[in-house]
This record gives sequence, structure tokens and C-alpha cells, in this order.
Amino acid sequence: MPNIEVLTLSANYISSLTSLASCLCLRELFLRKNMIPSLSELCHLRPLIRLRVLWLAENPCCGMDHSQYRMTVLRCLPRLQKLDNQSVTEDEVARAVLEGEEITTPSGDAQNQLSNNGLPDSEAENDPLNYNMEETNKIREELGMKPLSRDKFPSISSSPSTKENKPAVKKRHTLDAVLLLLKDLDEDELQVVYEATRNRLEISTLDSGSLRFTENNETN
Repeated sequence: MPNIEVLTLSANYISSLTSLASCLCLRELFLRKNMIPSLSELCHLRPLIRLRVLWLAENPCCGMDHSQYRMTVLRCLPRLQKLDNQSVTEDEVARAVLEGEEITTPSGDAQNQLSNNGLPDSEAENDPLNYNMEETNKIREELGMKPLSRDKFPSISSSPSTKENKPAVKKRHTLDAVLLLLKDLDEDELQVVYEATRNRLEISTLDSGSLRFTENNETN
């Protein structure tokens, strides 16, 4: 039923969400009191860019830490407006980027081959263009957006130097990926990024202030 918009499946002993990935018109989904074992099943809901209401409570995947569970779900599905009959705020979505756990799609041979764009594993690992693609498309997937093809990325003539600091290379590529992603975000999505960035800067400022205070005390 690819055109269904509202689906109620509460108390049906459901343990997998795989079959819902093709219901692209789905706006409201009710899954209370089922047998969903892990939040990794939410990766099947990422393509549902119209999904705004999700009721997942009373499943094994919810665990005992309600706050962490909520942050993880909102990090995976930031377009939700209501989760477990509770409205989602912009502040929650922004915090979820920092506090929620990352949900990864189970990997397989075909998926690995696709993510490497036909390159051998060793070559793909060192290819900076491939790294940018993976980082950008990973974020786009979390936002329910289509992945970009290789020709949308700026060409890079050579691989990173083996002498270059690897953490620095990774940070530079991550920044490139974020900047590429910003071009395709709408106003609401940019607001989410703004809130997350502001929260991160506030945390960094507090950490820097604490470090300077500690250094001054040691000097005195």
C-alpha cells in the first residue's frame, strides 16, 4: 500500500519495519505495544520524508532511559512533529543531533560495494572525494534526502598525503561535507542546523572558560 498516509499497527507482535520503507506517503504511524527489538529498525523509516507522527512506546527498543531513547529517535527522524503523543520542539531536535545515538543501516556486501562507488576497499578508504560523498550522503539520509551522485562533488586530484595528520584530514572532509549539504536544506532544516551549532558553540565556550580558569589557578 504505497499511498497509505495513516497506519495503525499497535499490539500486532511486529518485530521488523522493513516492509514500511516503501510507504513513502506515510504521515502518521502507530506502533505501540509491539516487539520491535532495536532502534536500528528506524533506519527503514528514513526514506519516509512525510512522516510527522510516530508512536513507538511500549516496545523493547524503547529501553529504560526515556530521554536517551527520545533523543536517538529524533536524531534519526528529525522531521517528526510528534513522538509518542508528545509534541517535538525545535530545541529537542537540535539537542538530538548532539545527544542522540547514531543509528546505522545494517551493512551488506552489496551496500558496501555501492558506498565505495566501485573502488577497491583500500583505494576507497584513502579517496577524499569518496570520503566527502559518504559523509554528505550519510547526513542527507538522516534527513530523508536523496543521496548526491559523484559528479556533484568538487574534483580532487590526489589522495591525502600520508604525512598529513589523519584527524585534521577527517575534520577538513567533514567540513566540506557539511558545506555541501547546506545548499540543499530548506529554511526549517537550516534552523535545526543553526540551533545545533549554537548549542555546540555554547558548550565549547564553557569548556574553554573552565580550562582557562584551571590554568590560571595552577599558575597562581
